[in-house]
Amino acid sequence: MGNAVNINTRVGFGYDLHKLIKKRKLMLGGMEIPSKVGEDGYSDGDVLIHAIIDAMLGALCKGDIGTHFPTGNKEYKDISSRILLKKTAQLLKEEGCRIVNIDSTVILQRPKLVPYIGKIKQKLSNVLELGVEHISVKAKTGEGIGLVGKCRAIEAYAVVLVQRI
Repeated sequence: MGNAVNINTRVGFGYDLHKLIKKRKLMLGGMEIPSKVGEDGYSDGDVLIHAIIDAMLGALCKGDIGTHFPTGNKEYKDISSRILLKKTAQLLKEEGCRIVNIDSTVILQRPKLVPYIGKIKQKLSNVLELGVEHISVKAKTGEGIGLVGKCRAIEAYAVVLVQRI
């Protein structure tokens, strides 16, 4: 047995959390969700896209979203997270990889996200040039517990499987 290992598939895990505040848009998966509150973030605060980006970077062992798109850099102030996702997808291609599938979960007390899941998947599909059948987006509530349950925060988790091409 040698030390050389040919790894053709890799998995990455991503997570993001933002406070919810008034006078901000609620952005998820690149679309605005009607809401009285939105994410407090340096960019547009899209927790779902941020979790997916972290998962993609994790699969490549290339750090995290803050390493590539740092808070405080004026270039990223209020930027659409779709742009950051597109840049991360380009990095994935440059590394000779493609996404096999994405599994994600958004935790938000309200508004209910079920009516928007199909549109969110389509937005992600368009940015990533990946079929919607390879993208899973699930919605959960905080069951009234903690900051999410009290409508003061939003969380997202994502797992991305990538394959060398």
